[in-house]
Amino acid sequence: MNPKVKTLIEQYNFQSLPAEGTLFVSTYRSASEFENGKPHGTAMIGMYCDEPKSVSLFHRLTADEVWHFYGGDPLRLILLYPDGSSKDIILSSENVQAVIPAGVWQAGHMVAGGTYSLFGCTVAPGFTGEMFEGGTQKQLLALYPDRAKDIEAFGIATDETHMPTGFAA
Repeated sequence: MNPKVKTLIEQYNFQSLPAEGTLFVSTYRSASEFENGKPHGTAMIGMYCDEPKSVSLFHRLTADEVWHFYGGDPLRLILLYPDGSSKDIILSSENVQAVIPAGVWQAGHMVAGGTYSLFGCTVAPGFTGEMFEGGTQKQLLALYPDRAKDIEAFGIATDETHMPTGFAA
């Protein structure tokens, strides 16, 4: 394992995010809540790297998600929109923020040749496991055949498409 990656994992105490695969740590969960007990906002720090393997498999949320680039090597976000269109966003020190609208399938990874990509995500209303839906290869290939290469690499290959019951980042 790269020494810088090892240091970052230990510094932030990164863990693997269930169903999705990103190394992450929850850094903020608002003390204020909605009447249903869900937080007004949440934030996390994540890292993509090759060793240990950390990528974001395709998923969508029921709320907008703001991505923030913090350092390391560029990362690529792959977006699949409900209307059938798609696009890629490269986050780097020159392009430090992107908003992923609710309902858009998204996946992410470090750009090839890098060592690590350090980023953050903010969600309001705050993230809970119930707002997450993973995208399977079979499901997404039927909807976005022109993105087959990305879907085969980052689509969920199993039936694990939801966070564990009660999961809260």
